[in-house]
Amino acid sequence: MSSNKNSNTGLKRSRNDTGNKVSVVLGAQWGDEGKGKVVDLLATESDIICRCQGGNNAGHTVVVDGTEYDFHLLPSGIINTKATSLIGNGVVIHLPGLFEEGDKNEKKGLTNWQKRLVISDRAHIVFDFHQEVDGLQEIQRQAQEGKNIGTTKKGIGPTYASKASRTGLRICDLLADFKDFSARFKILAQQYQSMFPTLEIDIEGQLKKLREYAERIRPMVRDGVYFMYEAIHGPPKTILVEGANAALLDIDFGTYPFVTSSNCTVGGVCTGLGIPPLSISDVYGVVKAYTTRVGIGAFPTEQLNEVGELLQTRGHEVGVTTGRKRRCGWLDLVILRYANMINGFTAFALTKLDILDVLDEIKVGMAYKLNGKTIPYFPANMDVLQKVEVEYEKLPGWRSDTSGCRKWDDLPPKAQNYIRFVENQVGVPIKWVGVGKSRESMIQMF
Repeated sequence: MSSNKNSNTGLKRSRNDTGNKVSVVLGAQWGDEGKGKVVDLLATESDIICRCQGGNNAGHTVVVDGTEYDFHLLPSGIINTKATSLIGNGVVIHLPGLFEEGDKNEKKGLTNWQKRLVISDRAHIVFDFHQEVDGLQEIQRQAQEGKNIGTTKKGIGPTYASKASRTGLRICDLLADFKDFSARFKILAQQYQSMFPTLEIDIEGQLKKLREYAERIRPMVRDGVYFMYEAIHGPPKTILVEGANAALLDIDFGTYPFVTSSNCTVGGVCTGLGIPPLSISDVYGVVKAYTTRVGIGAFPTEQLNEVGELLQTRGHEVGVTTGRKRRCGWLDLVILRYANMINGFTAFALTKLDILDVLDEIKVGMAYKLNGKTIPYFPANMDVLQKVEVEYEKLPGWRSDTSGCRKWDDLPPKAQNYIRFVENQVGVPIKWVGVGKSRESMIQMF
């Protein structure tokens, strides 16, 4: 006999009983928009914080009580001692990197992170040789084409390539029969060695380490799909997803080939965690008040002048993962509209507004022209994107310090004007405005 009262009575189940909803934070430009800070803000109220794609090529900096934490694989929400952090199946995991990161942050005061972390058994493993191959491929590209992609050399691309060619190994394989795992590991290593004759792999040494890591992560590993299903359909919970990378780095929608190897748009949330679209509620896009990009590739609003230099120095625009200087330019609304077409943002977080404090005049990229004609779309082809002419709108600067502002009314009228302008042009409401590094410097608008 079933204990469920409704099971035999033919009662129709209500359509809207979809359980707890999931909120998502995604980058709306080329990354480095300040997602970590927005996640950190929302994580204080969340019960579960998830990563759904990417790997330790991501870099999120979070400042709490004056301490700066750097996260690459761990969800930024790991700081919240009351919450569970999940690394989903869409993430690729470099185990030495995971523990190194945990230990580094532990020295800064992050305690018991292992007890708060859940790892999906379907996540693919990044091996040390994937990282070496990443570097070798970049050297090869440079030699053959005269340019590389500008990867972080963290082995992300090669691991997703192994995944797509069905030769990859997952966390569930590592925790099953180790003899079988070792055999498959050797085959994969030999495949790469045949492709890259200079590649040296200490197969036995790496297997020995992997066996140790297997025991360290075993208590954290769960069936990720079932874990998320229970979280959504169990007692009331606040669930947050932290995207890594950003819309224009998406493998399908980004500035290909200068992109990452995963879907960092909203679709990656469903495939990277095993949840249905119905379960997603708010999708927050994080936007920097100007535009930056790491590495090479087209960048229509880039300013190779004193404006670009000013943004670079004032904004401390250096990559968290790579230490590379970021290229800087004006805010580009074509990009934001495009990111919104794909993600359907419910609201924006506009960060680093204070960096623009010293400018007399601020330009905003409004549209792209190709051969004198305005185009309504974002070009797929990089050579075409290199050729577009940007139409700008000039807005007056506010020339006053906004870093102390804590509410909307504190902001100078011209800064308010800039915020409203972006909101109206893209058609997405701005829910937060960031004017500094700390938690307190996020002004909530509604």
